[in-house]
Amino acid sequence: MGRADRLMAVGLDGKAHFISWGPFQISLANLLVIALIVVLFVLAIVLPFPKQRSRP
Repeated sequence: MGRADRLMAVGLDGKAHFISWGPFQISLANLLVIALIVVLFVLAIVLPFPKQRSRP
């Protein structure tokens, strides 16, 4: 197996890690996806849109 094959070979049969506080419980993977979506949303709002170039 090459290096790329070893990097892509991920075992998905492991035990999931959960975070819980009070009555709420969420898996770590879902929490990371939600955090990534929030970061991308904030970047989409904060970063300026490309401006049109003025023609001479």
